[in-house]
Amino acid sequence: MTNTKANVNVNIDAGVNELATTLLERMGLDQATAIDMFFRQIIAERRLPFQPAVIPTLDEQIAAVAISSTPKKIELAADENGNILVDTEPHPELYDWAING
Repeated sequence: MTNTKANVNVNIDAGVNELATTLLERMGLDQATAIDMFFRQIIAERRLPFQPAVIPTLDEQIAAVAISSTPKKIELAADENGNILVDTEPHPELYDWAING
């Protein structure tokens, strides 16, 4: 590699720049050195030095939980008038919440 320097201009969120600059200073680095280190690591590993990942959307997270979980089985009962009673289990925590808030 040559000893010639090149300029790299990037647009970045001001808050990200400020926080990163502060952290780099605490490490004894300036932005140019950190970026140079980043580029050299890319060259050495022939890939990004970290694994980018897509964060699943809320809908994808809900779908994953729904697919992986087994639904709770409930027994249906009817009262004396034939109306279906879906939940006949006592729930003391709901009673406590209703009374005590």
